[in-house]
Amino acid sequence: MILPQRLVITAGEPAGIGPDLVVELAQRAWPVELVIATDPQLLLARAAQLDLPLTVLAYDPETTPIPQRAGTLQVLPLAFPAAVTSGQLNPANSLAVLRSIARATEGCLRGEFAALVTGPVHKGVINDAGYAFSGHTGYLAQCAHCQEVLMLFVSPTLRVALATTHLPLSEVPAAITPECLISSMTLLVEGLQRWFGIDRPRIAICGLNPHAGEGGHLGVEEVTIINPTLTKLRAQGMTLIGPLAADTLFQPQQLQRLQVDAVLALYHDQGLIPLKSQGFGQAVNMTLGLPFLRTSVDHGTALTLAGSGQADVSSLVAAVNLALTLTQPVAGPHD
Repeated sequence: MILPQRLVITAGEPAGIGPDLVVELAQRAWPVELVIATDPQLLLARAAQLDLPLTVLAYDPETTPIPQRAGTLQVLPLAFPAAVTSGQLNPANSLAVLRSIARATEGCLRGEFAALVTGPVHKGVINDAGYAFSGHTGYLAQCAHCQEVLMLFVSPTLRVALATTHLPLSEVPAAITPECLISSMTLLVEGLQRWFGIDRPRIAICGLNPHAGEGGHLGVEEVTIINPTLTKLRAQGMTLIGPLAADTLFQPQQLQRLQVDAVLALYHDQGLIPLKSQGFGQAVNMTLGLPFLRTSVDHGTALTLAGSGQADVSSLVAAVNLALTLTQPVAGPHD
């Protein structure tokens, strides 16, 4: 018999659609206890705005986890210092957003929670509040004291990891170093082995330049950095294909022919444009390299939709389902 467990969910930016999605999530039953790290009054106010039923229950870590009943949420209370208005950012609440992520991380590290699921945050307003913040991935690494982590997106048909994440495009070539590629590939292989049970993953690597550099005529990074590094990693036993031209790699027929378990893209839009074109709203963001499982939605805060009832909860449902599948595989995902 598998006992129920707890997943912790951070609602993200309070003025965005994160609270809406959490309220929507509560409208169905779940086989685990969902603990929401946010302000309970925010959830009640947003539920009223959306005209959805919600009962907030005080989270008690000393009790035995129970399956989540529809219409209820366990809430780990973290108050926002300033009033929240749907769609209107307020830097005064940014520290509370960061604290919710830190508290959830601490709980995962000590085994209080089986996994962390994160709602969307707004990087700009956090930086406007005076906190250096490039996104969840780096902040989670900092909270968990990890030197190296990797962003992996999982959709029903494709897995894409990013060697670099939130960098200006002008800074990407200098960031594609042998050390970056070795770290990314190592984390990706280990993550596919740990979480997906793939003993010898097959990984395709995007080229940095058009046509993967075309033998050095359209850029030299493939010749001077990428190919030599991949050769070293192949000698260590990794099954790596590429570098390949990114404009054709993501065609479904090409992916089917290559039979790869994941693709390593070298910069943000190179990997996420094709992934989100194929499965937006069904994709899940994972952070590899953490000592615990973290999944997340594949979209942003959508301020204009906050409180409107038009936000699509499917990506958050997918993130919770993936966390359930990977932490309790015998039970499987909950529909």
